[in-house]
Amino acid sequence: MSLKDLLDDGALFDAEYAGSLSNHRPMALIALHRLGASDERLATFDARYRKRLQPMPPTEAWPAGDAWRGRLGEPRSWPVYRSLFVEWLAHESTDMLPPVLAGLMPGCGAAAFHGMIRTAYAVHAGHGPEIADALAYWACRWLPLDGTPPGEDLGLIFQAMQRAAAARGFADAVAAVRIDDQAPQRLAREAARLYAATGDFTVLHLVTSAHALRVLLPFVDEPREAIAQYARAFVAARSAAAVKPGRVATALPWPVLVDAALASDDEHLIKLVDSCREEEAAHGGPDWQRAASRAVRDAMA
Repeated sequence: MSLKDLLDDGALFDAEYAGSLSNHRPMALIALHRLGASDERLATFDARYRKRLQPMPPTEAWPAGDAWRGRLGEPRSWPVYRSLFVEWLAHESTDMLPPVLAGLMPGCGAAAFHGMIRTAYAVHAGHGPEIADALAYWACRWLPLDGTPPGEDLGLIFQAMQRAAAARGFADAVAAVRIDDQAPQRLAREAARLYAATGDFTVLHLVTSAHALRVLLPFVDEPREAIAQYARAFVAARSAAAVKPGRVATALPWPVLVDAALASDDEHLIKLVDSCREEEAAHGGPDWQRAASRAVRDAMA
């Protein structure tokens, strides 16, 4: 089966499994494909990963006349948002992305950035149904980080981000981030350096979300505003991680890193190596190679 065939199968699966864990299947498949995986390797990964997933919930139509932002942040709204975005894409294709992203970026920390990351991978793949599914997931898990602490604590990253955003000093930390055209690169490089020095799981999501931001910015009408909204979520996740950098391991050659990702069934390792390779190609420097090396070395330990 080709990547397109496998993405077409995405209609079989829910956006989450085991309670509130994000379905990484489409993201990992697209990352593997970009890293050079064969159709056979994609099928092998898929056969193992799909066993953990839950079936797609029943389809629900979006109520005619309802404002599309009316259900943002409602976890159970994924099926109805999925119907809305499928229809919207059918009428406007990706011309619908700027207004939708304008509404979603204030909640870009959704599900530990997975709504944003999944959308970026879907846009890269150019797969309409997956774009709709990804946007719907972002919408239903929309996370504004307005200072409201989480309710029930399930120990998830986005809840730690909510606590960090409600803590004293958060506003000052956000204000310290300089917002300009180079801010995405600075944040991406900071994330890569911090991950290379810590291997922290929350920081890993800063590396992959920074890559997602770069992919999506060309589809945003107000990039400075989008960057500022991302920076707020970035600071919340960085604060939630509360890590102390350690020693940075020697970088492994890129062919070794890519081969390790291609052979792995760890969806986070796959996405991290892919994002790091893409960010190095865009910005240059050794930071992303070191970050990818940290992930591969930790996986081999």
